[in-house]
Amino acid sequence: MGPREAAQLAQSGCVRSLADAEKLSVHFGNSAPSLDGDTATLPAAATDMTPEKRRLWRGQADSVALEKRYHDAAKHRRLAPGSGPSKAVFDRLEAVRLEARGCAEYAGVGDNLDAALSDRFQYLLDNPDSGYSPLAEALALHAREQLTGRATPDVASDIHAKYRTWLDQHVKLDVSRLSQALDDQEAFAMAVSDLLAGLKLGDGDSENAESGSASSEPPPDSEGDDTPPEDGGEADDDDGGEADDGDSDPDADSDDELADPGDEDQDGEAPNAPDRARADKKPETYAVYCADFDEVVPAEKLAHGFELDELREQLDRLLGDQQVAIGRVANRLQRRLLAQQEHAWQVDLEEGVLNTARLTRVITRPERPLAFKQAHAVPYRDTVVTLLLDNSGSMRGRPIAMAASCADILARTLERCGVRTEVLGFTTRAWKGGQSRERWQQEGSPRNPGRLNDLRHIIYKSADAPWRRSRRNLGLMLQKGLLKENIDGEALNWAHNRLLARPERRRILMMISDGAPIDDSTLSVNAGKYLDRHLREVITRVEQQSPVELVAIGIGHDVTQYYQRAVTIINVDELADVMTQELASLFDAPV
Repeated sequence: MGPREAAQLAQSGCVRSLADAEKLSVHFGNSAPSLDGDTATLPAAATDMTPEKRRLWRGQADSVALEKRYHDAAKHRRLAPGSGPSKAVFDRLEAVRLEARGCAEYAGVGDNLDAALSDRFQYLLDNPDSGYSPLAEALALHAREQLTGRATPDVASDIHAKYRTWLDQHVKLDVSRLSQALDDQEAFAMAVSDLLAGLKLGDGDSENAESGSASSEPPPDSEGDDTPPEDGGEADDDDGGEADDGDSDPDADSDDELADPGDEDQDGEAPNAPDRARADKKPETYAVYCADFDEVVPAEKLAHGFELDELREQLDRLLGDQQVAIGRVANRLQRRLLAQQEHAWQVDLEEGVLNTARLTRVITRPERPLAFKQAHAVPYRDTVVTLLLDNSGSMRGRPIAMAASCADILARTLERCGVRTEVLGFTTRAWKGGQSRERWQQEGSPRNPGRLNDLRHIIYKSADAPWRRSRRNLGLMLQKGLLKENIDGEALNWAHNRLLARPERRRILMMISDGAPIDDSTLSVNAGKYLDRHLREVITRVEQQSPVELVAIGIGHDVTQYYQRAVTIINVDELADVMTQELASLFDAPV
């Protein structure tokens, strides 16, 4: 067997492993990468396999493998728009979903996919008549950057830069919602459909489809407002229609024609939202339509013991050397706290360290000298700490692994210092409302139902449980399908009430999240900012009326707009440092 055949044999094994399909048939030839049922076709290995060519080759194979593993072609055909720009955007965002899943679970896949993406864009630029859609490509790049955290390849940077300002204004909130549905192809497709509706790119874009061109500039009914300012509203493609004559105000239609589905009008409504049962006005108080299906559950109840052990091992492997770095930071915190502890001596003991001040008793009372003493430490300020972790879908991959590991190591560290620590998580039981929404629909879908999903609040470690008995529970955060949506206000209130019931004199609550509260089922049938407003109300009540000390850390999300005491980090690797710094500063402050 020659080197070329050996490389192809190894590539076949990698594809089957990544695709999780042992029976997948892998063929090599001169055609483009493709997947047809249980048959994958890949380009043959090059005879002069440079590192660049090898990375591209692997990237093409990884794309096919991810499609096989995570994509249902029949479901895609059923959910996709018929044709035109909307179809192009839909297809490209589904490809981004697959890439985001691969990058989250397999670190090495990202570099390979970067190479394949660069090669694809080079082909598009070299073949301007290939009929590609610049808007679809730019939107996919925009979503890819936010969903995977990977920078846009240089060869595609011009296309992305051209549309970036417009995309930041009109797509940012929708991309945030997409991140919640990466594990659910149908939920992701629904989010994309809503995004298309908000961009005026629904199924009714027949004019572009009939023109025979898959290429599209921003939506044709936007009168030039969709193109970035630096382009002056001109179209790229020769067959894309005439450019705006420049007489219209570029901002004239921005509020009416291109309002983001998350934007609100005076009554709290989204002016351009899809046709949903929305409220006529903002509800005065936060409500829960049905709490019968909510659950507060210990982590060990959500998985078998052997699965928890496997997930814990996976967590340790995923972070590897990073756990050592986190441990060093935690040890610094431990030394800092132990240095602040009060030390005292117990005297007049029968054993221990000889107390020279009591030596005379050896002579005067030889039958019971009591001439020894023993040092003891006073537990640190009678304190309990709760770490409340966002378990939403957007935390998937390295963010949730890092949060779990930091919580694990800090819980052990604080326990050594006599500080009781509780680790909690919050998510929902379903993506699209679950049993609460089903009951609401059965009862006639009344307006302003309030929160419309089933909560799942998870206890990974209770304050009274020793760390050694709870450590494996933290691995549950890596369980597939666990991370869904996030209703922060109720989670914060739940964790706060648990702290109020504790006997400790000092109570600290640390919230770790990567975004604003998002639950599509609730937001689609209530006034805009419904969950956001409730979160702010809970935070205000805790900060102004409660003895609990509240601090928040935002991962890639500015939480300073919500919390008085908050820190925002961009790189998740900073989490350990920031958590320990915030805890140390709280302990340094006077009670």
